[in-house]
Amino acid sequence: MNVVLWIVQAVLAAMFGMAGVMKSTQPKDKLAAKLPWVEDFSAGTVRFIGIAELAGALGLILPALSGIAPVLTPLAATGLAVVMVLAALAHVRRKEPSAIAFNAVLFVLAAFVAWGRFGPYGF
Repeated sequence: MNVVLWIVQAVLAAMFGMAGVMKSTQPKDKLAAKLPWVEDFSAGTVRFIGIAELAGALGLILPALSGIAPVLTPLAATGLAVVMVLAALAHVRRKEPSAIAFNAVLFVLAAFVAWGRFGPYGF
């Protein structure tokens, strides 16, 4: 089970890390071509979302890997699950069912990591 958690953590960290870097470094106008939802938010909010995703990605891997404050790993997973709930709500407002489904899958994966790391395979 620990191996499965590490695999899911790595996949989530890669996905959220790439998305976070993209949202926190690219201008809003350039993002709008790929991510139409950014039109509903300010540039600062989009950048904040990117930084939160990047921090969550780092939090999924670094604390557990280094053994320094490993409680941060399930907390990062919980934070990313909350981000996915908020993202799904934004997509519900925009009537984007495929994006909602994608957010739901990421939510389940993040919740699984949080459960596993808070539970029997945690710190």
